[in-house]
Amino acid sequence: MIEVTLAGYTLALGERLPDKDDPACAHAALVERFDVAAATGGRPVSAPNELHIEVRRDAFWPTWPLLCVTLRYDREGGGDPGALLVAETGLLFIGAGERLLAYELHGPTRLWEDHADTGFHAWQRHDDLVVMAAELELAAWDVRGVKRWSTFVEPPWSYQVEGPLVRLDVMGIWSSFPLASGPARP
Repeated sequence: MIEVTLAGYTLALGERLPDKDDPACAHAALVERFDVAAATGGRPVSAPNELHIEVRRDAFWPTWPLLCVTLRYDREGGGDPGALLVAETGLLFIGAGERLLAYELHGPTRLWEDHADTGFHAWQRHDDLVVMAAELELAAWDVRGVKRWSTFVEPPWSYQVEGPLVRLDVMGIWSSFPLASGPARP
């Protein structure tokens, strides 16, 4: 497990699922387990990858986690799993394979589960927005977990944020739109 401590929280991340009777997760306020079959619509996966995340509030060590999330995911089409913590609102975004999750850590409570067709790539924070890049989607949520906009993309694609604007290159065709409101709808 790799541990990262940031703004009052410690996130422990690993690539191996713990046993169902793992003592740390047995004491967590919220424990969630996801299997790859649910994320792929039952499509078979030859070698699922595994992700385990534990979140603890800073305190004297050792403390029990308040949240344990374990999941199997398919890396095909996507990249490595990722997590982004918005410390001031206690919001944790997780992406792995085609599964996207958001947790409010003060409860803790799962706020939502979403789907990234063909695979998640990365989270990135830009001021009060969290941008998610996936194989076929670019989307943004506010720091409270409310989805603000989403747009279809097709590889190869890339984006960059320049002040209040997003510059998006989809297959060599450039467009720009406001980061806060997303692309205009036809």
